[in-house]
Amino acid sequence: MVEKGEDRRSRRSQKLLKKGLLELMLEKKFSAISVRDVTERADMNRGTFYLHYPDTTALLQSVETDMLAEAQLLIDEHVAEFEAGGSLRPVFKPILDYIVKHRPEFEVLFANNSTSNFTDRLQELIYRNGVSLVRAKFHTASSAQMDFLISFIGYGLIGLIKTWFDQDMVLPREDLVRQADCLVNGAAMGILSSTGEFK
Repeated sequence: MVEKGEDRRSRRSQKLLKKGLLELMLEKKFSAISVRDVTERADMNRGTFYLHYPDTTALLQSVETDMLAEAQLLIDEHVAEFEAGGSLRPVFKPILDYIVKHRPEFEVLFANNSTSNFTDRLQELIYRNGVSLVRAKFHTASSAQMDFLISFIGYGLIGLIKTWFDQDMVLPREDLVRQADCLVNGAAMGILSSTGEFK
C-alpha cells in the first residue's frame, strides 16, 4: 500500500512538472527556462525535480515521449482499419482528434527551439509505422521509393497540421482528413508509378 501511494505521488509530481514546463514554454523560449522556473511554477522544491529528471531537457523529452506514446496507441488501435480499406482516414482522424484536444501542447512542441526536435521524433513514429503498411500495399516498391514516400507523407502530414493551426483551424476537421488522404494517395501515385502499382 505504501509503494502504491508513493507511485501515485511520483506520477502526480511528474505530471505537475510537465504541466509547469509546458506553461512556461508558452511564455518564453525553452533555453531560457531553468529548473527553478519549473519547480516554482509547479510549486515544488528542486529536490523533487531531481528525483525524476536530471535537467529540463530530460523533462521535455519525457513530455514528448508521453505524447508520442499516446499517438502510437491510437495507431495500434486503428491500424487494422487502414489495412482493410487502404485509406488513411481511420488512422489519421483519431490522431488528429488527439492533437486538437492537446493543441496548445503540440503547438509549443512544434515551435520550441530546444536541442530536442519533436517534429523529427514524430516523423520517426510515422516512418516506423508507415513502412510496413505501405510495403504491404505496394510490395514491389524499392527501398529508395519507400523512403521518399514515407518521408513525404510524414512531413506533409505534419505540415498540414501546422498550417491548419496557423490558420486557426478554419478548415473543417473532416476536410483536413480528406485532404490528408488525398496527399497520401497522390504521393504514392507519383513516387510509386514506376513500379507498375499505379497505371
